[in-house]
Amino acid sequence: MIKKSLLLIFLFFNFLSFSQNYITKNFESEILNTTRELKIFIPEGYALDSLKNYPLTIVLDAEYLFDIYVGNSKLFAEKDKAPQQIVVGIPMKTTRPKDISFNFNSGRLTASANDFYRFLRDEVLFYMESNYRTSPFISFVGQGFSANFITHFLKEDSAFINSFICINPSFSDFLGKELQSYNLPKFANEDNTFYWYINNSNSFSTEKNTKIAQIQDALSRIEIKNFNFVLDNIISDSSISTISEAIPRAMTKIFEVYSAISKEEYDKNIKDLSPIDAIAYLENKYLEIEFLFGTNIGIREKDIYAIENIIMEKENGDRLRDFGKMILKRFPSSPLGEYYLGKYYETGKDFKRALKFYKIGYGKMDPADPNADKYYENILRIGGQ
Repeated sequence: MIKKSLLLIFLFFNFLSFSQNYITKNFESEILNTTRELKIFIPEGYALDSLKNYPLTIVLDAEYLFDIYVGNSKLFAEKDKAPQQIVVGIPMKTTRPKDISFNFNSGRLTASANDFYRFLRDEVLFYMESNYRTSPFISFVGQGFSANFITHFLKEDSAFINSFICINPSFSDFLGKELQSYNLPKFANEDNTFYWYINNSNSFSTEKNTKIAQIQDALSRIEIKNFNFVLDNIISDSSISTISEAIPRAMTKIFEVYSAISKEEYDKNIKDLSPIDAIAYLENKYLEIEFLFGTNIGIREKDIYAIENIIMEKENGDRLRDFGKMILKRFPSSPLGEYYLGKYYETGKDFKRALKFYKIGYGKMDPADPNADKYYENILRIGGQ
């Protein structure tokens, strides 16, 4: 009996812990003059770190997109491919037509859709930013005509939406003209990063496929330094399976700056840099991560190793000291900053200083770390000088 009671208590607290990540709020909207349901996902560990902020994602058509998006956000965060996110779902099952409707003769939003637009911009975003620790990185997700709806946020004079994820979009015939009036080059003046994901698919009708292809072609001709157009084509059996593919594909591109340095990123942006520029690139990458996504993750060791050869082999290793200082500033708990400073002084035959930094670095290491013995070899080598 006691064992059964303990099991029930364990299951109860596990359920309680799980359910606390999901909040259903009945939001009283003054703009819509009604109550709308919000489905809110709060990442694990939110309550444990009062300084950490989180990107905010607004998902329309939450009846079927919310759980798919949240599931992918948890997986990407677990695999260190994206930061943890706060996700807000807006159910639209009974209100969808009026929420996202537009005039088929002009492409402009109807009065009811304009109200829904202001509800999202002035009430939902304000509520979330006032009550939760959100970072400056905001995303909107829409599917079909909802995808067309979110493109209207491009017209804002102040560019405050970072990513537009348009899945299986049903664009109006006037989107091209609307984009011209939105003055997209204005995004180049912002000290920020923006993404617009659009997918096409062989599973769409010929008319829809052609319209999306035309928009994708037009966007491919536009060059804005910090606005990334992600134009995707998905081979799929149905538009339903396309949704499940499009979300992780969009997240892969939108959060690429967060991920560790890939071979593609190294070959494209880093391999031909000078040591000082490679150091600046790495530091700026993590400063951007902290600014956009609201969290200081230090510097991943794999990213340090990614540019190590450039620092050590070019310019006779003279930038080792700069490299070590940068790591100490951005990742003070790592012994690698002291390692590269020690290496710098050892190369210059200043063994006293080299030994000092090697000892400090070794002191930061857990004795159980499999690399600890190898690191200690530096102390033994210099100690014999």
